[in-house]
Amino acid sequence: MTETVELIPVKKLTPNPENPRLIFHQEELDALRDSIQQQGILVPLTVYKDGSSYTILDGERRWRCAIKIGLQKIPVNLQAKPGKLQNLMMMFAIHHRRNEWDPLPTALKLEVLESLFFKQNDKKPTEKQLAELASLTRGEVRRYKKLLALPNHYKDMLMKELEKPRSQQQITVDHVLEATAAGRALVNRDIIVTTSFEEKFRQAIIAKFRTGVITSTVDPRKFSRLARAVDRDEISLEEAVRVTKKFVKNKTYSIRELFEDTVEEFDFQHSVEVLVDRVEGRVTEIVEREFEVSEALRERLVNLRRLISKLLKT
Repeated sequence: MTETVELIPVKKLTPNPENPRLIFHQEELDALRDSIQQQGILVPLTVYKDGSSYTILDGERRWRCAIKIGLQKIPVNLQAKPGKLQNLMMMFAIHHRRNEWDPLPTALKLEVLESLFFKQNDKKPTEKQLAELASLTRGEVRRYKKLLALPNHYKDMLMKELEKPRSQQQITVDHVLEATAAGRALVNRDIIVTTSFEEKFRQAIIAKFRTGVITSTVDPRKFSRLARAVDRDEISLEEAVRVTKKFVKNKTYSIRELFEDTVEEFDFQHSVEVLVDRVEGRVTEIVEREFEVSEALRERLVNLRRLISKLLKT
């Protein structure tokens, strides 16, 4: 069927049950409604006919606003009715470029897409196939898979957060994923040895995000550096366990304070070691290739030698 533009009664339209956009924020709807009241619907909705009604592929927010305003008819682009798998693939393809879907609802619909593919092909799609089906990158698919792997109570918590106005949302999927990754890093180094304490640890991070004790979304990554410090014998396993327990128990003890109390100095020195190795390699290459040393480089090397001499005397 060729795509055509028609005026259709608003009451004949129905939302698409496969729409990954499950949450519609009121402040965004209010802004769109004001725009439609002033200018009308400039971009027709995309729909397909399903019996006596029309299912929306693109434009549910415009449809919701049309109802609020009291419009009788609405412009639509009419397309052929897709199959279930194609319907969901079209939903992803139409909306992907806008980056306006919340991650968790998108992940849940990605799970449905994977299930539909399995039913149709009797096998699960590969990561590459799933990415192509959903018009996503493989990195996005992996991120959504991490969301799907979260315990249900975290997914329920995140959905409740999404129902709030954006200005009132305190916890995002990134907070929960970062807390989860931090816990896994400590489990892998035997700093955390029980699933119950791993859960307490994750809850402590999320609680501190809520209260503002942790202000940077990526601060939990410092726990990976704590784990590496134990691997390098810079601090003992017992000390790492002690400060981790203190972090869980003390509601005001921040990750930055923990980091300063334990591995900051070692971590800083290790980063300098890496830089020194790079400089040593480059200087060696200059010597071996007999490059002429410029005045600017000579000046910097002299300054560096003076600093190194001062450091080694202390």
